[in-house]
Amino acid sequence: MLKLYEYEGCPFCRLVRETLTELDLDAVIYPCPRGGSRWRPEAERVGGRMQFPLLVDDNTGDVLYESADIIAHLRAHYGTGHRRQASAPGRRAQLGSSAASALRGFAGTRAQGGGDGPAQPLELYSFESSPFSRIVRETLCELELAYVLRNMGKAVNADMGPPWVREKFFADTPVEGRNRKQMMEQTGRLQVPYLIDPNTDTRMYESDDIVRYLHTTYASQARQN
Repeated sequence: MLKLYEYEGCPFCRLVRETLTELDLDAVIYPCPRGGSRWRPEAERVGGRMQFPLLVDDNTGDVLYESADIIAHLRAHYGTGHRRQASAPGRRAQLGSSAASALRGFAGTRAQGGGDGPAQPLELYSFESSPFSRIVRETLCELELAYVLRNMGKAVNADMGPPWVREKFFADTPVEGRNRKQMMEQTGRLQVPYLIDPNTDTRMYESDDIVRYLHTTYASQARQN
C-alpha cells in the first residue's frame, strides 16, 4: 500500500489526497503536523529532509517530494483513461487549496498528541471533498494517529448529495467503486466518514461521534503518557 507522510492543513498535501480520491487509491497516512514527534522523525529518515507531502511507493521503489511530482507519479502508474492524462494542478488549484485551509482556521496543522499511539493503524473511509470527513482527518492529524485512508469518491450521478437522496430516489442503481462496494457489503450503508479502530474493535459513523471517540480514547491516553 502507498505510504503518505503529510498533514491535513497543508494545501500541497491536500492536492495529493484529491488525486488519491480521483484515482480510487488507498494509502497509509502518517500524520506529521507541526510540533509532532511521532512520525516526523521517521519521515526525515525515510526521505532525507523535513518536507511534506512525502510519498513512499514500495511497488515502484520511489520516494517522492513535491505535490506535482507525486501526482504525476500516481497518474502514470495508477491512472486509467482520462485520469492518467489529466494535467497537474495549476496555480488556481493551489490557491483554492490554500483558501480551504484558511477557512478551517488551519486546523490539522499543529500536533496535540504525544505518546506512542495505538499498536495498529486505524481505518477511515472518506473522500477528499467531504466536509464531515475532513473534520475527522484533522483530528487524526492533530493526534498523530496513523490510519489507512480508504477513498470512496462518488462514482456515479446517483451518489451525488447526502446518502438519503440515493436511498430514496436511486435505490436500484448499482453501487460502483471498489470501497463503496465494500462498505455496502459490510454495513449496508454508503456514508462517510466511517471509522474502524482495530485496537478497540470500534466501528462508527458521524463525524462528531468519531471526533469525541478519538479525543476520549487517544488524547487522554497521550496526556497520561
